Amino acid sequence: MTPRLEPLTSQWLPWVIAIENAGQQHPWSRTQLQDAFEDERAILLGAFANEGLAAYAVLYRLPFEAELQAITVDPKARRRGIARALLGEVIAEAMRWGSERLLLEVRASNQAAHSLYEQQGFSVDARRRGYYAAERGMKAGQREDALLMSRCLATANGS
Repeated sequence: MTPRLEPLTSQWLPWVIAIENAGQQHPWSRTQLQDAFEDERAILLGAFANEGLAAYAVLYRLPFEAELQAITVDPKARRRGIARALLGEVIAEAMRWGSERLLLEVRASNQAAHSLYEQQGFSVDARRRGYYAAERGMKAGQREDALLMSRCLATANGS
């Protein structure tokens, strides 16, 4: 199944919140998501499947780079290639902006995401030790590392 990909407007906020709450153990707040919709440096991209909005991503434009700050697929829609398609659109949007690199961070334990990012040309640049709060199943007070990843977007001819 190929999802329909398009920019989201703030009318989609309730659906984005629902996906965020269903798909993340430590979800962004309503205020954080609303702020992203209102920030002129940001674009929220949605992936639509048969059942409606299935995933979203938050991409920020920086002076020379772009940063993928969030990408979440509804748990009911996972394992269908939606994240791969949405990430492809994120990369394309960053390239349209003329960004030189696309940055992101991911939990060290999120092997599925880490694998997807590597398949799409991202590499690990650094590790932030103890960056994330503990996930379910971890000891109280234990924290998890973040992997900082990036992908070069410049082409061989410099554009």
